[in-house]
Amino acid sequence: MASYTAEQLYGEGTPIEALTGGVSYVFTITNTTSTGSAYFTVETVKNYSGSNAGAPTNALGSYASFSDIDQNTLITSSYISSVVVPGGGGVYQFTPDATVAVSSSMLRGTGGISLTIS
Repeated sequence: MASYTAEQLYGEGTPIEALTGGVSYVFTITNTTSTGSAYFTVETVKNYSGSNAGAPTNALGSYASFSDIDQNTLITSSYISSVVVPGGGGVYQFTPDATVAVSSSMLRGTGGISLTIS
């Protein structure tokens, strides 16, 4: 799959690759530049009027197999998921309920984190 640098994840973020519904993906987040926690967010792209009306529900699915990321920090809705990433980083699995189209969500991170999806 793909890897994303801290520069790509910063600010507005970078578009997501396509994820097939029902397939598990491992999100490996590395946090080597932050002395504390950082944040990783996946957010569905809003429509032309800035709302989620008619937008795909890309964040619906199962979140599992958390390693070094506290599962209790996971915040989700139909359109967004976010976790706190401790120093060093961590891993979790996401299985989307439906296929996530390429560029239909943005990957964002604070604290200089990088990401690999496999």
